[in-house]
Amino acid sequence: MEIAAVNPEMDTASTITIKGILSLLVQNVDENNGRRLISLGMGDPSAYSCFHTTRATQQAVVDSLQSEKFNGYAPTSGLPQTRRSIAEYLSRDLPYKLTSDDVFVTSGCTQAIDVALMMLARPGANILLPRPGFPIYELCSAFRNVEVRHFNLLPQQGWEVDLDAIETLADKNTVALVIVNPGNPCGNVYSYQHLKKIAETAEKLGILVIADEVYGHLAFGSKPFVPMAVFGSTVPVLTLGSLSKRWIVPGWRLGWFVTSDPSGTFKNPKAIERIKKYFDILGGPATFIQAAVPQILESTDEVFFKKTINILKQTSEICCRKIKEVPCITCTHKPEGSMAMMVRLNMELLEDISDDIDFCFKLAKEESLIILPGTAVGLKNWLRITFAVDPSFLEEGLGRLKSFCERHTLEL
Repeated sequence: MEIAAVNPEMDTASTITIKGILSLLVQNVDENNGRRLISLGMGDPSAYSCFHTTRATQQAVVDSLQSEKFNGYAPTSGLPQTRRSIAEYLSRDLPYKLTSDDVFVTSGCTQAIDVALMMLARPGANILLPRPGFPIYELCSAFRNVEVRHFNLLPQQGWEVDLDAIETLADKNTVALVIVNPGNPCGNVYSYQHLKKIAETAEKLGILVIADEVYGHLAFGSKPFVPMAVFGSTVPVLTLGSLSKRWIVPGWRLGWFVTSDPSGTFKNPKAIERIKKYFDILGGPATFIQAAVPQILESTDEVFFKKTINILKQTSEICCRKIKEVPCITCTHKPEGSMAMMVRLNMELLEDISDDIDFCFKLAKEESLIILPGTAVGLKNWLRITFAVDPSFLEEGLGRLKSFCERHTLEL
């Protein structure tokens, strides 16, 4: 019996996932060459000892579990104490106070993205997404039948948003624009002034902003991290985040969906009721993980955060230095935050390489090195390199990248 497609209109571009492409690349590795596999493709630094979370964070989970108070179901929006602690944590950086009613606990930031698209979906709706960007937004939009319209991030301007393009793309059916700050995949950090312009543009167009801040506070350049919700009085902001990156616990799947809206746009009872009912379907993270959140947010020492930032700064600098040694790859903007960066392939210097996907598959096979092709994040003939990696692994991996490029560079 043939099973009908759930949504036959979903095209290939909207169904790309980073994990899917990385899995295919790993399958292409030659296991007989005797070299250890090095992946600069996945944003999960927890595999490396230099990026382990704190003992206090782990102890909070142990205490929660051993208390035997959190073996049952949590309220579907999240434990009250968890919602309250997240509101207090995020409010530290805002000119107003969030309440627990503004916070919904999710299974990681990915589920928060799904909730945002569910809430905004309606017949004929479209959403403005950055290019390059995180492909889960396209995938969720496709499942929700929300049309995607891409605006470019400008590499020569530190990957800032092309605000003119947003004004051109938006119409009466546009429901939101998405920004990712600090940036994945670009490693950018937006200035206060640029975020202010984004808020003013969205307010002018009558659309809200979805602020993906899963890499919040992971900024190590000249610009500090500024939450988009600082401008919540100008435009409604949906803030999405998680413990995953800052606390280096992506497998714990503890995220949040927050209505940052001091003017009360989201206080519409029907909108709030719709969100609550959707959470009744979802089920959130494990109850004992939720219960550990207040202790985690209150007790984590700033020294831990500074150590993480210093390592990321060091590894990003290793990337930039090693990339300069490779003529066929250009770093257009030095990363200032998050855990990844985009570099451009100079295809005219390469032989027997057709595009970025071909490059990455041959690289995996010949060098046991995994790098994500830019096509996966919307930018053909670019590469996304993750630098949240042990420095020795990174040095070795980028050395292999250089050797590969030397073998495939045209002789002039």
